[in-house]
Amino acid sequence: MSTTELLRREWTAFCHPGRLVALAAAALTVISVGLLVCLANRSSCDPGPCPSVPVAGDGSTVSDRFWFLHRDLGPEGSITVRMTSMTGTITYPPPNHDQIVSGLVPWAKAGIIVKDGLRQGSPYAALMMTGSHGVRFQYDYEHDVAGSVGGVSERSPRWLRLTRSAGTITGAESTDGRRWHTVGTVKLAGLPNTVQVGLFATSPGDLTLRKVGLGGAIEEVRFTQAVGTFDHVTVEGSATGSWVSSPVGRMNETDWEKDHHPSGAVRHDGGVTVSGTGDIGPRSEEGVPAVAMILLGLTVALIVVIVVAGRYGARTAPGMGSRRVIAAQAAVLGAATFVTGLVAVGVTLPVGLVILEGSGIPVQPVSAATGARVSVGVAAVLALCAMLTYGLGVLLRRGWAAILVGSSLIAVPYAVTAVPLLPDTVSEWLLRLTPAAGFAVQQTMVRYPQVTAHYAPSAGYFPLPWWGGLAVLCAYTAVVVRIALGRSRKPASNTDWR
Repeated sequence: MSTTELLRREWTAFCHPGRLVALAAAALTVISVGLLVCLANRSSCDPGPCPSVPVAGDGSTVSDRFWFLHRDLGPEGSITVRMTSMTGTITYPPPNHDQIVSGLVPWAKAGIIVKDGLRQGSPYAALMMTGSHGVRFQYDYEHDVAGSVGGVSERSPRWLRLTRSAGTITGAESTDGRRWHTVGTVKLAGLPNTVQVGLFATSPGDLTLRKVGLGGAIEEVRFTQAVGTFDHVTVEGSATGSWVSSPVGRMNETDWEKDHHPSGAVRHDGGVTVSGTGDIGPRSEEGVPAVAMILLGLTVALIVVIVVAGRYGARTAPGMGSRRVIAAQAAVLGAATFVTGLVAVGVTLPVGLVILEGSGIPVQPVSAATGARVSVGVAAVLALCAMLTYGLGVLLRRGWAAILVGSSLIAVPYAVTAVPLLPDTVSEWLLRLTPAAGFAVQQTMVRYPQVTAHYAPSAGYFPLPWWGGLAVLCAYTAVVVRIALGRSRKPASNTDWR
């Protein structure tokens, strides 16, 4: 019998109504659960409409909120300042959450910045002192260059300078104002002749993790504020105009700012103090939901696929368990499951993103290439999981045993790591060592060293890159199917679907 005839025969045998209904139910589960979750999420702000989420030039959502004391700068010019101190406030940190304390979070920022206007998400380059990471030169949200380490004080002030030449911005630092060290240089495309230059301060929330479940963790974020003190402020090459003090993004709306210390800029004795809250960086402050949130129904679909595959592998008829037949059945099962997954994710992902955006939920845009990778990748993972469980059915000869082992290896690790139940370290190793690692194909969350965030499976971050997780699953599947191909079949005693 030719390979084509064999595949056609096995496809006909596979198309039992029970199996087709089960796979259709798996696809509908992914679609219905995902869309219901998206419809249930709505953003509301009181008073007034919610602020728009900043979007950078590449279409990505970013953080861009700070206090800005600024003035015009022409196509050639510079700003030089001496920073004499940097202080801050953290509201109600652990363990008792009963005091407002002085302090700076690691990525609190104060310094000088060149920016294309005041629109959130516009191109910029900034040279700054940070809470715990010394001097940094950052630009266009994603990019971060380290300067010198150490803090700043009246005894050891830090001089900062940004120089503009058309679209090229250079950041330099000095300890005495005479000998300068270049920290970084960048060419910002499309800068207009006149940009805004000045002093800024911002401070992201204080992130800590609260233990829940069996050691899992959930995020808790508290308001913080950074204050930078400057003198010897010199701007060369400025166009007409005076200094203006204004926020980029909403500010002075929290109880701390209203009742105690509103963000802003204050001039005093030849110097300037700028205080602010927020962040300038590659991730939205609002907490962009991961693609994994839209695909919550995958866990149920995965269990359905495991049940179908385990029973199918265990019911190969006596005398029909040759290597060619087993290979053909695995291919047919994989193809059917792949189509099921592709339809499910191909519908849920784009429609879910549109619903979330329409509901005011900040969503990190997914490019066409990334969306295709996630859709095809998840479909391939489901197909591989089906083939793996089918191989277990062939080896164990009992549908219930294959389902139990397959669920323990794939579904259980995937389910328990998707929620804050186990310690993050345990979840990460489960997604490195088990076949569930394949679900890293959903990865759209990027880990940035200059952003403090909860990079954990329960927050949508997988420890392996998408291709690494897929490789782990492929290895498991190849080993199990290869062993199944090399083992002769004996009659199965259970009565599964035919």
